[in-house]
Amino acid sequence: MSQPLQRLLHDSLLINATRADGASRVAIVEEGKPYTYAQLLQAAQGLAATMQARGLQRGDRVAIYMDNTWPCVVSLYATLIAGGAFILVNPQTKTDKLQFILRDSGARLLISDGHLANVFLPVLPAADALAYVICSGELPATRPGKPIEPFDEAICRRTDAGHSAPTIPLDLAALIYTSGSTGNPKGVMQTHQAMVFAAGSLIEYLRLSQEDRILCVLPLAFDYGLYQLLMAVTLGATLVLERSFIYPAQIFERMRQRQVTVFPGVPTIYSMLLSAHGRSPLCFPSVTRVTNTAAALPDDYVTRLKEIFPNALIYKMYGLTECKRVSYLEPELAEAKPGSVGKAIPGTEVYLLSADGQPVPCGETGILHVRGPHVMLGYWNRPDLTEHMLRPGKYPGERVLCTHDHFRMDAEGFLYFVGRTDDIIKTRGEKVSPVEVENALHGIAGIRECAVVGIPDEVLGQAIRAYVVLEPGAQLVDKQIRALCATRLENFMVPKEIVFRTELPRTVTGKVSKKLLLEQSPA
Repeated sequence: MSQPLQRLLHDSLLINATRADGASRVAIVEEGKPYTYAQLLQAAQGLAATMQARGLQRGDRVAIYMDNTWPCVVSLYATLIAGGAFILVNPQTKTDKLQFILRDSGARLLISDGHLANVFLPVLPAADALAYVICSGELPATRPGKPIEPFDEAICRRTDAGHSAPTIPLDLAALIYTSGSTGNPKGVMQTHQAMVFAAGSLIEYLRLSQEDRILCVLPLAFDYGLYQLLMAVTLGATLVLERSFIYPAQIFERMRQRQVTVFPGVPTIYSMLLSAHGRSPLCFPSVTRVTNTAAALPDDYVTRLKEIFPNALIYKMYGLTECKRVSYLEPELAEAKPGSVGKAIPGTEVYLLSADGQPVPCGETGILHVRGPHVMLGYWNRPDLTEHMLRPGKYPGERVLCTHDHFRMDAEGFLYFVGRTDDIIKTRGEKVSPVEVENALHGIAGIRECAVVGIPDEVLGQAIRAYVVLEPGAQLVDKQIRALCATRLENFMVPKEIVFRTELPRTVTGKVSKKLLLEQSPA
């Protein structure tokens, strides 16, 4: 019998759930509780039938504003089965940004957690395209203008009450919102074809199999976290899903219980691991793969992590949401190629061009361009930004991704990151728009002017520093400002440092000069 083909992102769930061991093979372990592939398919098909009964059409967008939970995973696959495109929204997102995403995407349905009702209820009246809400956990007492249905009831609809959506691989599978220089997030359009390809390429170079047990403590709304789920389900492997890394001791116990084999993280998590290891030695011999992206992993971390993961290959990688992943360094080459982020992922190509579009000689700095099936369609509702990022390719009609990041390439084709050409701050594995942080600061009474920059940080990749000018007579201190920011921004967006100034340097055109600010201040 021929092997079933995976053309759509959810085909792998259908394949693995209907295998002979689909009723016993564990797909998800949510905070210690296992769910099988058959259970995942049944719940997702029930929810998909409910979505279709409520009017969801092929191509409609579904916003999933939830913690890393079983209902979140079910909602994602239900959306795909119903023919929709999912939008995973970080549960730390505040009302203003949630409202923007719902309105910008034209989301037809919102699926959320009851404990987030105080955030999502205020945005419902203004979300014109939104038809209804499905809520996991305790339902909110007030229902302002939109019907709200319990999640547990929505997944119980008879699966034969739905119909198979006529989705094809070129259809939209997801909008992945990422911060932009305007202060508003941009919706990266990814097709089924692109995401199936990306998951397969990652699986290939990470050398994974269906026997792997992949830990995920990263938000599923972060594409690094999302692809841990997609890779696990593609393989028929197990995802050990946790809400966060806030309670490391609990995570360590789950890792031992489930004999986790893959540990994805960002430098912040590895810093916490190494700190815990210093207090009381840790060792996880079951782990065979350790991966890092979002920010560079310091070379000395790699040596120390080998004490914690003695049997693991440690991967350094580079990527951006617009194509998921660009490059990886084979673990065996870590010592031979220090500082490198490796070569293009399987099935793709990278090259460097000068600012005027000419090839760059070996060893010289150029702008990285990416070519492959994983490149985004563009930004939702933003043709201007799409044109800025997608450039004419090798063949007529082809478009390649211009990252606007500067790299060097050695004679063997290995990439070395030099710097970013925009001022987006990448911290704790997340992209942060300085404008968005500045908008929050400007909303604090007593702040007259501010400027936000990223500064190098060994653990965070970049830390957020805010320069602030107070109104005359204002008595704000840095602790107060950070606390007020925390009510307006996700935790990772709150400035680590507040620097008070009597005035901010400006360019000849009157704009605040962040370059001069950094030159005038210690790093």
